[in-house]
Amino acid sequence: MDEQVALITGAAKRIGAVIAETLHQRGMNIVIHYHHSKLEAEKLCSKLNSKRANSATLIEGNLSQVNDCSTIIETAQRHWGRLDALINNASSFYPTQIGSIDENAWDDLLGSNLKGPIFLSQRAAPFLKQHHGNIINIVDIHADRPLKNHTVYCCAKAGLVMLTKSLARELSPEIRVNAIAPGAILWPNEGNDLPETAKTHILERTLLKRLGKPQDIADAILYMLNATYVTGQVLAIDGGRTIKD
Repeated sequence: MDEQVALITGAAKRIGAVIAETLHQRGMNIVIHYHHSKLEAEKLCSKLNSKRANSATLIEGNLSQVNDCSTIIETAQRHWGRLDALINNASSFYPTQIGSIDENAWDDLLGSNLKGPIFLSQRAAPFLKQHHGNIINIVDIHADRPLKNHTVYCCAKAGLVMLTKSLARELSPEIRVNAIAPGAILWPNEGNDLPETAKTHILERTLLKRLGKPQDIADAILYMLNATYVTGQVLAIDGGRTIKD
């Protein structure tokens, strides 16, 4: 992977940051996209560049804006003259109970989880084709198993699963497109909004009876990048939750 270039959306913190560090350790140059998390993005970029000079750069952008999506891709391509992987990781997540859903929540959740990946992928495709690159979408096990009071989010992730399959068909054979579906990896908002009883209930519904780690997702990304005969697939990293009940 030396000198290959990966663009990771929402890479400033949490799972995105671990993906960035993991791919960087394998020799890739990293484009760190962020929207609001500027300080975290700058800290991560400095950390990566301290380990290997000129190996990471920053791009700010709102994924709900088509013009921003185009600018993000064009800037990433221009920086190193190539693009090998687009990791659509950025995501908004919060409840939208029926009866209280408004257009702002719809635009925000669809924007980060589906609209952004569509327009990023479309703009990136010509560059990715040059190097037989990859698109990897971070979806969710709740794309198939709806989470109560999260209707809009689940709709967006379900759309992202179909986008994965559609792009795999549209962009083959030059570009492979796959998805990773995390289960319980990190608690939302560092777990501050969830009582311990709720956390215990979630973990009891996994076969492995424990929380996953961001590194589990990063390792799955590495697998997909190297699995040269895999495309159009969704890999669940969920501790067995999807077959528990």
